[in-house]
Amino acid sequence: MTTECKYANHYGWTDITPYKIVKHVSDKTLEIRRMKAERCGDWTPEFVQGGFSAICVNQTDQRWFITSDSEEPVLRIRRHKDGRWYHRQSLFRLAVEPIYFYDYNF
Repeated sequence: MTTECKYANHYGWTDITPYKIVKHVSDKTLEIRRMKAERCGDWTPEFVQGGFSAICVNQTDQRWFITSDSEEPVLRIRRHKDGRWYHRQSLFRLAVEPIYFYDYNF
């Protein structure tokens, strides 16, 4: 684990949710807490007709305000033999910056 990584982003299918690393328990265990993400006012999803109902044509331009949330519970993630970090079956990737991505087209 690199020391500059202060975040663990959860990858759930196509959505990404940021978590802050709150405690380094060991080389194989970290404690994390989910962060809040609020859409920036200067970005609005644009939808066009298509798919089952509509398609968001600018979803790759998403911008979010991401902040810590002390109200969220602390989770433990563990590094498996494959080198990846998991909480139960959920995959996390350590990062220098928090990432939030909502897939409007899924």
